[in-house]
Amino acid sequence: MEWKVFLATMGAIFFAELADKTQLVGIAMSAESGKPLSVWLGSVCGYMIVTAISVLLGGFLVKVLGPQVIRYAGASIFVLIGILIFSGKI
Repeated sequence: MEWKVFLATMGAIFFAELADKTQLVGIAMSAESGKPLSVWLGSVCGYMIVTAISVLLGGFLVKVLGPQVIRYAGASIFVLIGILIFSGKI
């Protein structure tokens, strides 16, 4: 295992996901159901599936497009979403 990549990924995901809407959903579902363990297990499974899909897709796309294209495309999509949010279209 490449620990530097592991720790960089873990840190980036941790801070990116901290206090976002999925965390708020988990809080609400746990409060409403009164079953925090079930909500936690469901959340973990959901994150695992989404992460597996994104990692597999990224592994495929890097072979087809290359890392530089993926980096610029991702940045462009984030900028476009920001513009759409600020202009009230989203």
